[in-house]
Amino acid sequence: MGQPCVRQAWPGCCGHAGWLPAGRGRLASHMCDPAGAELTGDGMSDPTPPSNTCAGHIQDPASQRLTWNKSPKSVLVIKKMRDASLLQPFKELCTHLMEENNMIVYVEKKVLEDPAIASDESFGAVKKKFCTFREDYDDISNQIDFIICLGGDGTLLYASSLFQGSVPPVMAFHLGSLGFLTPFSFENFQSQVTQVIEGNAAVVLRSRLKVRVVKELRGKKTAVHNGLGENGSRAAGLDMDVGKQAMQYQVLNEVVIDRGPSSYLSNVDVYLDGHLITTVQGDGVIVSTPTGSTAYAAAAGASMIHPNVPAIMITPICPHSLSFRPIVVPAGVELKIMLSPEARNTAWVSFDGRKRQEIRHGDSISITTSCYPLPSICVRDPVSDWFESLAQCLHWNVRKKQAHFEEEEEEEEEEGEG
Repeated sequence: MGQPCVRQAWPGCCGHAGWLPAGRGRLASHMCDPAGAELTGDGMSDPTPPSNTCAGHIQDPASQRLTWNKSPKSVLVIKKMRDASLLQPFKELCTHLMEENNMIVYVEKKVLEDPAIASDESFGAVKKKFCTFREDYDDISNQIDFIICLGGDGTLLYASSLFQGSVPPVMAFHLGSLGFLTPFSFENFQSQVTQVIEGNAAVVLRSRLKVRVVKELRGKKTAVHNGLGENGSRAAGLDMDVGKQAMQYQVLNEVVIDRGPSSYLSNVDVYLDGHLITTVQGDGVIVSTPTGSTAYAAAAGASMIHPNVPAIMITPICPHSLSFRPIVVPAGVELKIMLSPEARNTAWVSFDGRKRQEIRHGDSISITTSCYPLPSICVRDPVSDWFESLAQCLHWNVRKKQAHFEEEEEEEEEEGEG
């Protein structure tokens, strides 16, 4: 499986270009860099601005489309666990991919250990053709052309966690409880999958956060979590020279720092590009991507931001201050969060709801926008899909419409005014 061959400029990446995944895929779009140079689908800028210079032109999100240099051959299918209703869709999809499209299908080993699948003799011939892997043990990042998710939003978050470097394009089917990030309906999956395989599908690049957690060693061995290096390789986890343990994560929704089981307020300092901007006193703070703005952050009172907007959101959780409002900062900044010297208790941090761990005095959490966004395949286009999800999943601005005046009433009011 070849390395990604095309780069797409990512505005939140401090000027760096984020690799668009899948060796056979590319993102065809037309955009401008901040200096006005034209950027095409191969991500390489022309030092001489063309005659139709892009100055003042904002890229249309709908112009981002996925095409294939070569036909995709391998697909990772992720199924929501412990949901019997997904067994039949899973079997139908995998059979279609193997028999109709001649695809190599990867699944997690524990999926095939489900008794309902293991005991199904009619599925045996297909089951033997699967390529399997185990989370935290097998690296499949360079073997997958695209991903299909069956379930709710959690399946997309799980897919993101499997790829700590570049992520293949993701096609997510709504078979879960909410489905804000899973726009596809399974009813016509054959034609929809065929359309993606043939190429020219609309794509939204969902920014992720690169999070680095540095912990001080305190005289005993500390468990090394599944942190990964910047290039997607395993991080050393332990630096004996400086006596610190470092872990790195790629986060799609949010990083949550909270007070954990303690009854005291959390008390953490937030730095932006090395400058202390505030101290959070309350239940905690959420640092989220635009994708995560419709998740925990929305419940905590933040605004909802379209995933094409390059930004990072900082949202307090039940702050002990009436004036502490959520804020949005540029995607290119670096945030650093530490326990305040006056903090009475430790804090706890989680990444997309996973890898929860304790943060003590002297530990730090550094957060920047990752150069590895998650390409999410759209049903129509990024704008239409997003507003459809707002209406269908969150019932955004849904209310009974105000009744209009009858003509007679309007005439009576005009006469009364006269």
